[in-house]
Amino acid sequence: MRRRTLLLGSVAPVAFAAAADAAPATARRGVGRRQGGLASRRLQLRHAHTGARFSGPYHDGRTPDPAAMADLSLVLADSRTGAVRPFDPQAIDVLWEVAQKAGAGGELLIYSGYRTPETNALVDGAGDSQHLRAAALDVHMPAERLAGFGETALRLGRGGVGIYAQRGFVHLDSGPVRRWGDVPSAADVPSSTTVSARGTARRAVPPPDPLARMAEAWAATRGR
Repeated sequence: MRRRTLLLGSVAPVAFAAAADAAPATARRGVGRRQGGLASRRLQLRHAHTGARFSGPYHDGRTPDPAAMADLSLVLADSRTGAVRPFDPQAIDVLWEVAQKAGAGGELLIYSGYRTPETNALVDGAGDSQHLRAAALDVHMPAERLAGFGETALRLGRGGVGIYAQRGFVHLDSGPVRRWGDVPSAADVPSSTTVSARGTARRAVPPPDPLARMAEAWAATRGR
């Protein structure tokens, strides 16, 4: 597999430093190659709140690379506390496949990955949120590309898809197939996809901006 790079931000350095013992900040692998005709899967992503970055292969075409997944778990750690939980490889695969099919090349900006129960409560997350099990990502998309990215995720029919057009992001997870938010009524959306009650409620009564709540929570933590 080709070289991959991990850069960690300055948020919650104690928690990040403890987790970094298990995975080096910069990891260099052997020269990438196809194995049995299968190409490695690569991602570039950055956490919007911590500045942590991952760039490189995470999967050899057959199985996820454990060291790369450890790096991704660091980048996608809880942005308020720095707590790390091993990230679900299936959720990373969903992100990779949607990005490939939607033509979303380059660096992906992640608003939220893993959340502790406390952080999830502060941002008004659902009690059964897939973020709690490190199996969900909120992915920023520019306005002109958000609809296409969201519709690609819906057509894929894997896990949950929440489209937040006014907030500029799409939620992807590896949980049960469902959809909510600003979902188009396109005919090519899989019939197995169901609208969650949570999604309906969110459209009727918009919740506080989760990004603003995250910033407030982090500011309060720094003030202590």
